[in-house]
Amino acid sequence: MPRGRTALFLACGAWLGLRAWAALRPTAFPYLARPVLDLPRPLITRGGLLKILEPAPGERMLEVGPGTGYYTLPVAARLQPGGLLEVLEVRQSYLDHTLERARKAGLANVLPRLGDGAQLPYPSGRFDAAYLVTVLGEIPDPQAALHELRRVLKPGGRLVVGEIFIDPDFPRLTWLVRRARAAGLMLDRRTGIPLAYFARFRAEPNVER
Repeated sequence: MPRGRTALFLACGAWLGLRAWAALRPTAFPYLARPVLDLPRPLITRGGLLKILEPAPGERMLEVGPGTGYYTLPVAARLQPGGLLEVLEVRQSYLDHTLERARKAGLANVLPRLGDGAQLPYPSGRFDAAYLVTVLGEIPDPQAALHELRRVLKPGGRLVVGEIFIDPDFPRLTWLVRRARAAGLMLDRRTGIPLAYFARFRAEPNVER
């Protein structure tokens, strides 16, 4: 077998192995592998997130799973003046990393908190918007996470979910839309392609929290 085809075969095998592992044991990305999180993301760019999320000065937003802060800093900058970006992580190392990057960028409106995406430690109706990028599949109970995100959003508040197929725990858009609808979140807009997308949802105003 030619070397190129062998390399492709091995890469596909490794990717399928990661997909199977992620399906069986969803978990947060390890901190030791953090350089991967700062690689360019051409199909789910920071500019693309800003365009669909539409952060505005004075808003209060939530980011679940900021990792190294790849998306955190541009969103926090757009919320100034007067706005606040709260970031929730299951690993303290990532929170420390993101907060240090925000400090170096001169952003004082990033508020970190340690916690679980399926049990958000915030009161109901707290946020104007929330977002998570390549994170939902890492949460052991994604349906609970969607319900919790709906709970902490104001009625009519927006949720943006970003995903890309190279992520081992990539959720398909049709799966996401169905699960989001069950949580009281209705698809409002989508950008990208089925294998790399940002999807924006609106919190239904008449869902009990």
